[in-house]
Amino acid sequence: MNDAQLMALAHEYGTPLYLFEQTALRDRVALLRECLPARAELCLAIKANPFALPIIRPYVHRLEVCSPGELNICEACGTAPEEIVLSGVYKDEAMVRHALSLGDIHRYTVESRAQFELLRRLAQEVGRRLPVLLRLTCGSQFGMDAADVRELVGAFGNDEWIDIYGLQQFSGTQKTSLRRVERELARADELMGDLTEAYGFVCREFEYGPGLPAEYFDDPDPAAERAFLESLGALLDGMAFQGPLTLEIGRGLTACCGTYLTTVVDAKTNQKVNYAIVDGGIHHLTYYGGVMAMKQPPVRLLEAAEVVEADEGDKGDKGDGGDEEELPTWTICGSLCTTNDILVKSLPVRDMHPGCVLAFDRAGAYCMTEGVSLLLSRELPAVILADETGTTHLARPHTRTDPLNTPNF
Repeated sequence: MNDAQLMALAHEYGTPLYLFEQTALRDRVALLRECLPARAELCLAIKANPFALPIIRPYVHRLEVCSPGELNICEACGTAPEEIVLSGVYKDEAMVRHALSLGDIHRYTVESRAQFELLRRLAQEVGRRLPVLLRLTCGSQFGMDAADVRELVGAFGNDEWIDIYGLQQFSGTQKTSLRRVERELARADELMGDLTEAYGFVCREFEYGPGLPAEYFDDPDPAAERAFLESLGALLDGMAFQGPLTLEIGRGLTACCGTYLTTVVDAKTNQKVNYAIVDGGIHHLTYYGGVMAMKQPPVRLLEAAEVVEADEGDKGDKGDGGDEEELPTWTICGSLCTTNDILVKSLPVRDMHPGCVLAFDRAGAYCMTEGVSLLLSRELPAVILADETGTTHLARPHTRTDPLNTPNF
């Protein structure tokens, strides 16, 4: 949406609010499909943005669910069970029973021997063979060692109650190193080859989390991003494993679709530093790697006040000409009573005053869930969805949090 449309939303619904746009998701998926192998199916990790479900479902094959709450969200949105991958480092019995009650879940991931035993016991109880992926650890608390994977395949490769389809592997987010990806894929290939040689077991599916990076603090470089994605596609094409491939992506799918709007409610100068206080803050907006506004987020002013672009090292400088007007710079702080609540430092603005609306771009992943939402018991922002026609829908009104923080005697 353009700035005039954003201002209209701010006036209609009030701020703070999030806007998530379907057209951005559509275009992002189109780019991924152009660059990645044709056999690769896309799985959205819904923890990145559960509100995106209604507007991204036409473009992805499956949804990764990692908690009972996320499973409830999928059920409320009418998601078919065969579109769900039930993942997560902690699966309790109640969560698995709920999933079983919904129908035939596409895949269950196995993070430990205990999870395997839980799934097998419940499969026997309901009389249904469950399709699973064994998660290979990449050196964290997630997944299992290769030795554990081998032992499970050796003992249960043809089990009556557990149908092992293959492997899952995910090591983290914001991965900019293709060499790291290459090593991970080689490790998975090696293990799948070992399983075939030792047990005659052929993996029928591989799910991989590439951890696609989202650029938050520098101007996007479409050519460089396309080159990165095409190189990733070449690595996937070069795998020894050539069976069905699922790419589990969260940030790399949804970061582009979101805009966060917040209004200036006060402006002042303390010890020669200009401060603008907004009705939002770090309880609503977080960028990966952007703690205490140490990096400049993608922000602009929607009012008539002028904002100029500046590199981090020279914000507020006059530039090479020397005759350009030097604009005052402002530190943008949120509404929380903590000195940590800083969204932007040294933003050059000609006229900052209460009523100005700031728009933060690339706010489609995690921003709405990673903030300290309950601090000071302030309201949660409204959430607006815009479909491909630009028609907007109120997905959540401004929501009080004080009932959650009120003691019940």
